[in-house]
Amino acid sequence: MKVGFYQFSPRFGEVGQNLEAVASRLAGVQADLIVLPELFATGYQFVSKSEVAELAEPVPAGPTTQCLIEIARRQEIFLVAGLAEKDRDRCYNSAVLVGPKGFLACYRKTHLFFEETLYFVPGDTGFKVWDIGIAKVGLLICFDWFYPEAARTLALQGAEVLCHPSNLVLPHCPDAMITRCLENGIFSITANRTGVEERGGKKPLRYIGQSEVVAPTGAVLCRASMDGEEIGLADIDPRRARVKSLNPYNDLFKDRRRALYEI
Repeated sequence: MKVGFYQFSPRFGEVGQNLEAVASRLAGVQADLIVLPELFATGYQFVSKSEVAELAEPVPAGPTTQCLIEIARRQEIFLVAGLAEKDRDRCYNSAVLVGPKGFLACYRKTHLFFEETLYFVPGDTGFKVWDIGIAKVGLLICFDWFYPEAARTLALQGAEVLCHPSNLVLPHCPDAMITRCLENGIFSITANRTGVEERGGKKPLRYIGQSEVVAPTGAVLCRASMDGEEIGLADIDPRRARVKSLNPYNDLFKDRRRALYEI
């Protein structure tokens, strides 16, 4: 299958314009699975809860998810994208999975980062794996990568590809995802954004780009620049993620000594 990411710099609060940019840029892209950044339609640097509530949307009824569904249907593609989700009086930093037949799943970010803790409710969906036919995928959002239990939980459930919408400002993740893939024997697709946000007198947030596709061997199959708008694509075989043996004597999962890991 062909997988990839779209790395770009969304304009804060310009949901319609950001959706149009994604639809236009993805038109004609030949791929099976594309990942978009975290909060790709709204921007990231909120300044108040009321601002979040105004821009957040229900899932799957909101315009962002509906636009993604239409793109997926038209191009016969699976998409994973981060968005601000509204559920009654709560707002979540979420990601949706849609495909040619419509809405499939919503994941709510488990590990909130920095000022997200002021504006969003910690996710309650847990880590789940979805079989999309051509692969089994698991979803993480940005700072979730910092917790190895997140990727391991998905891998133990059979995930072959981690889809990882992000708004990375720390420098560590692009290289750290190599370790996440190695220790779990899986593929990952990290879709980061670029640009700078400086709102409400806050310290500027500078996004590091470097979206990437990483193989179970730790090989970086595709990595974007730090500041360019780019679509990155790579050919992968998800079946490689089902093989956990490293050599005739070692198996990533069978060799785990769970009784000694308890705290």
